[in-house]
Amino acid sequence: MINQRKSDEVLAKGFTLLELLIVIAILAILATAVVLVLNPAQYLAQSRDTQRMNDLDTVKNAINLYLATATSVSWTPVTSCDLSAVASCTNPPTGWTIGSASTSTAINGTGWINVPFNALPNGSPLSKLPLDPVNGISGGVTYYYGYKSSASQTFKLVGKLESSKYSPLMSTDGGTDNNWYEVGTDMSL
Repeated sequence: MINQRKSDEVLAKGFTLLELLIVIAILAILATAVVLVLNPAQYLAQSRDTQRMNDLDTVKNAINLYLATATSVSWTPVTSCDLSAVASCTNPPTGWTIGSASTSTAINGTGWINVPFNALPNGSPLSKLPLDPVNGISGGVTYYYGYKSSASQTFKLVGKLESSKYSPLMSTDGGTDNNWYEVGTDMSL
């Protein structure tokens, strides 16, 4: 009988319901703290901004390559943007006149940038023109890439940044509009 009692006492030494609830509450608090500290939405915005900056820099370099190596430069001044998710480009950069939007990503001069990259002697540096990762309206803001060129073969590309980490770059990029991330050869366009 004594051996039976000792064996029952050993079996009864598990976790109580209260102890389990306390552990679950502590885990919930820790999980909430981790989500608040890491802020996954901000990380997604940062990755989209990184893609935007890389896309604009890649297109800028491709246009510069075209201007430096094309045997005959076909350059028509234009103001355009690549907005496929919205009927027309809204909220254009200050001083820009935005026409109707073209969703074409063609590199033969018929895309949203009218530069015939495929006419380069060694082929196009781009397989297609990039589009903004959002390419439409999100949170009341319209995201798209814009392009403007001048008769003197200068150009400017713009995009809207959204993350708190990268959006301050819109006012320190050397451009004339603090609401847009700007790259190109003539930031005054």
